[in-house]
Amino acid sequence: MRATAERRWAPAPTQARGMETERPWDSPTAVQVPPVTLRDVRVASRRLQAVLPPSPLVYSGTREAWLKLESLQPTGAYKVRGALNALMVQVERGDKRPVMAASAGNHGAGVAWAARHLGLEAQIVVPEDAPRAKTARITALGAKVVRFGSTFEESLSWAEHHAQNQEHRLLHAFDDPDIIAGQGTVALELLDAEPDVVAVPVGGGGLAAGTSIVLRAAGIRVVGVQVVGVDALGSHLRGGPDRIDPRATVADGLRVREAGRLTRTLCRDGLDGVVMVTEDEVRDTMVSLAAEEHLVVEGAGAVSVAGLSRLSGHRRVAVVSGGNVDLEVLADLVRERRPSLRS
Repeated sequence: MRATAERRWAPAPTQARGMETERPWDSPTAVQVPPVTLRDVRVASRRLQAVLPPSPLVYSGTREAWLKLESLQPTGAYKVRGALNALMVQVERGDKRPVMAASAGNHGAGVAWAARHLGLEAQIVVPEDAPRAKTARITALGAKVVRFGSTFEESLSWAEHHAQNQEHRLLHAFDDPDIIAGQGTVALELLDAEPDVVAVPVGGGGLAAGTSIVLRAAGIRVVGVQVVGVDALGSHLRGGPDRIDPRATVADGLRVREAGRLTRTLCRDGLDGVVMVTEDEVRDTMVSLAAEEHLVVEGAGAVSVAGLSRLSGHRRVAVVSGGNVDLEVLADLVRERRPSLRS
């Protein structure tokens, strides 16, 4: 039986740049009744297993770590787990309303795929600069795409207003219990591998919240990885502002102004730490994954892999959250970054 993961709250004085694997945010007022439980994740897993097979776990000799390839999900990202779980719950309740969601791309594709599978109508609101690869996938899956706003938050505000007026069900990208439980099923698939530590990319916090519920219960460290300047959750956990002005980043799927209310609660209790990586590291990792691992990975998916350099452990795992990247963007990165990478 695994020992419970050790909790140490004060940052170590000799930690490497960006290393924050301690928990300086811990407080004596921990939530007693979590909004999502391990049982919720297990029930979600039973719903999904007949539809979504486990994603591959492959070993990277270059990084001496394992990669959980959620980039190979039917929609190219882990987001389909939460969307399918939430819409299956909706249908189980006899609710056949059309669904509306705001998304930078991957949540929208997950909602579109799940809605088509369950025979529901779907409408997805995306920022005006949402990547073409992601919006094209949403349209191909049968959902209507509406472009509005320059940020996820502006798209969400539009979706909230019109969902109410049109009597649609609004499905939040990360701050929803059924979404969080669905994302947590990623971690259930990792338990047999017995990792020491699992790195997960963090935007709004749905994946980090869901996986931390499972991994902490198993005594496995789980660490969130964010890009410098795109760290709303990290800012909250450090006692800074809840709402930030995120920088532009190739990891567009993580670019939110504020983490979710539920996800903040769960991540505060469940994460062993948050580490920061630079924009250059993310771009280099995208290129090296393509060149060395033959993996097409989007910026958000590469963030956790970039974070592996900050983590110690005999069996390290990075959740590669998505692979929906415009090929033109990847080609430009290859031309820009390849000469600087190791041969």
